[in-house]
Amino acid sequence: MLTIYGVYRSRASRVYWMAEELGLEFRSVPVLQGRRLADPLAEEAPLNTHSPDFEALNPMAQIPSIRDGDLVLHESLAINLYLARKHGGPLTGQTVEEDGLLTMWTIWAASQVEPHSVKIVLTYDNELENSEDGKQTIAAACYGLRRPFAALESHLAGRQWIVGDRFTVADLNIAEVLRYAQTETDLFDAHPNIKAWIERCQARPAYRAMQAARAKEPIEV
Repeated sequence: MLTIYGVYRSRASRVYWMAEELGLEFRSVPVLQGRRLADPLAEEAPLNTHSPDFEALNPMAQIPSIRDGDLVLHESLAINLYLARKHGGPLTGQTVEEDGLLTMWTIWAASQVEPHSVKIVLTYDNELENSEDGKQTIAAACYGLRRPFAALESHLAGRQWIVGDRFTVADLNIAEVLRYAQTETDLFDAHPNIKAWIERCQARPAYRAMQAARAKEPIEV
């Protein structure tokens, strides 16, 4: 059985969403981010990214990780590409060309979008969005997203989905990276193709199932 290490309030949300899309049976092992704990190495601390048992699995001390049989994988976006390809169906590439495009767009999300979008979500997570430093951080991140948003907006003109004529792992991966920036409604309002596309992604039953599980997790540790 597939084992997912992480919590829903983390990048593991992407992997949980993918598992729901594919209808996979999986075991979830909750692993908290060490930064959420006052002392992640305390004897009574819950399993977290700095726990020796988890670092033995993932020396980078980050979530998510998965174990699938004898295979251990890290990096949420790569995990999703693997799961889509292994289990087949419409979420993966139907040709080598589509497979290349799915990989390209996923790497684009990681390299061109997430460095900016993650600054936005962390500002809100730390309740700094109304501070001067927080406002400056968000403004700089939105500025950095101008070119990626313009490129994606143009790509989606006349298209429902990123690759081909169907929802794929590229849509899921990019939607989860962009979710970090959805607090900035003006940014999405200025890009109607992106706004409509991410609403389609987030209307999917598998996404809603993931979010329902996420809502049950405590915010405070």
